[in-house]
Amino acid sequence: MISSRKEINVALEQLGATYENFDRNSIANTKKVLDAFSANGVALRHFNGTNGYGNDDVGRDILCKVYAQVFGTEAAIVSPLITSGTHAITVALFGVLRPNDLVLSVTGQPYDTLQDTIYKEGIGSLADFGVRFECVDLVGNDIDLQATKEYLQNNKVKLVYIQRSRGYAWRSALSIAQIKEVCDLVHEVSPETRIFCDNCYGEFVEDKEPTEVGADLCAGSLIKNIGGGIAPTGGYVAGKASLIDLVAGRVTSPSVGMEVGSYVSGYRLFYQGLFSAPHVVNQALKVCTLFATTLANLGYDVLPKLGDNIGDIVCSIRLGSEEKIVNFCKAVQASSPVDSFVSPEPWAMPGYNDPVIMAAGCFLQGASIELSCDGPIRAPYAVYLQGGLSLEHGIIALERVLDLLGH
Repeated sequence: MISSRKEINVALEQLGATYENFDRNSIANTKKVLDAFSANGVALRHFNGTNGYGNDDVGRDILCKVYAQVFGTEAAIVSPLITSGTHAITVALFGVLRPNDLVLSVTGQPYDTLQDTIYKEGIGSLADFGVRFECVDLVGNDIDLQATKEYLQNNKVKLVYIQRSRGYAWRSALSIAQIKEVCDLVHEVSPETRIFCDNCYGEFVEDKEPTEVGADLCAGSLIKNIGGGIAPTGGYVAGKASLIDLVAGRVTSPSVGMEVGSYVSGYRLFYQGLFSAPHVVNQALKVCTLFATTLANLGYDVLPKLGDNIGDIVCSIRLGSEEKIVNFCKAVQASSPVDSFVSPEPWAMPGYNDPVIMAAGCFLQGASIELSCDGPIRAPYAVYLQGGLSLEHGIIALERVLDLLGH
């Protein structure tokens, strides 16, 4: 354990400048959130629960306005009716797309849990409704701007799709600068094409969001970054008002949109989570880069590497064997505040093509803003670690991981 702490201290020294940058972004994002709370007059009465239809739920309506200001958009939907990031993305796509529309993903194939939503026939997928979904693969870790330009020039594309985070691909998350670059290209070459960004794991990592640099719509989960480890459930979609109106028709129904939707528990934890989110994301970034840097020093292939641009709260570590990926997850689970006595095992998780192992001893079930990790049991046996409500917890968990990996 003494040797482990020494390795961690070396990494902490190496990360000094990186941590200072995280702190600057955290202050900027906290101010952005605080300004939105103040501008929209958030008050105690907005925390009261509602029932039935939820007509005139002022807490819900003000929360949506706060989110819209934070994302620099005309409108937003924030709702406990949206159960996950995949759900938020799905309602966004089904809201704005119509039969025979063409979608171009400029970041290759989307995340595993979206594959059936897009392609699988007979289940009500986009394919069942005649929506075509094509992909331009990344070149290394960059969007292929030339291939994207040529495709847009030769095809009538309704929507460009950007996945900011890595999913289970071996790549770094996109930076805001990279997202801006492709947004500028799309607006120049095909002004009628709309741009959607899957923003999961990316909120508050930098001091701007995709919708502030050209994306027309973005979506994510409240049990990831933007819920701050406090929001109990939910998801959001933010963007242009005309598009949000269409998405609202899929969250509820086209006839009522977001005029309805009660929540008996009230929205206090949603507001509190958003307020805490910039600081919590800062902590999660420090944890993931500490894991990555320490393990890179020990010879493992990791992303992000020291000095890389950081685009999400995830780090990827190639461990090289099923045994190591299982041991890694067991160590993280054993270091968790909840269900530390549980021993994770690979299983056939819904939405994935390979057995997946997950360590998630979280206060909120499945909350990846809390320290957790997972990975598919397939070569090259990479584990994906995300979250961490505090750097201190991350250090303790990393010591246990190093011990189980034999360092």
